Amino acid sequence: MAQTDTVTRILDTAEVLFAERGFAETSLRNITGKAKVNLAAVNYHFGSKKALIQAVFSRYLDPFSDRFHAAIDELERGYGDRVIPLEVLLETMARTVLEVPAERHSLKVFMRLLGLAYSQAQGHLRRYIQDQYGTVFTRFVALVRKATPELPDSERFWRLHFALGTVIFTLSGLDALRDIAEKDYDEHVSVRDLVRRMMPVVVSALKAPLPEPAPTTPPATREPTA
Repeated sequence: MAQTDTVTRILDTAEVLFAERGFAETSLRNITGKAKVNLAAVNYHFGSKKALIQAVFSRYLDPFSDRFHAAIDELERGYGDRVIPLEVLLETMARTVLEVPAERHSLKVFMRLLGLAYSQAQGHLRRYIQDQYGTVFTRFVALVRKATPELPDSERFWRLHFALGTVIFTLSGLDALRDIAEKDYDEHVSVRDLVRRMMPVVVSALKAPLPEPAPTTPPATREPTA
């Protein structure tokens, strides 16, 4: 087996098992057994389980980052000094996300992995994503800031993460949602149909009015004692 075949087999197996079971619950022996390679091959090519997890993500995020940088470049050339509308920014990101997994496994696997990166104790992975791909996300957030000047930075942070959670939940549960739509509503939904329906919800969430301040409760007064 050629070296590249071995690496590909390990990565293909690892990303599916990580998405199905989680990072902590998937051992290197689980991966090597299913991939039909020995443990020495994983250690030789990746060095550690952490490095293998990072390599799985880089297969998606390397092409995504390159394409998203290019897409943002094109938007900035087209709009010049004008503010790029929020809808355009989100549509561009969605289109880029949909293009990348076609080169790998399914969109569902990618979204499950992304959800696990934030829901499981994988601090090394979040640092890796920030270090390797932070530039493109920083560019995107800066453009979102210009498109939503009424939002304080902290509020924008929360809303972007609420939106990310919506996208991950929806797309990682794609098969189940399609089944429900078909059985209950006789609808046959493509991935692009689903994204088109989700987009106004995400845009509305980011543009919603700021919440009212929480009411302040006056301190309790102590009854006078005799």
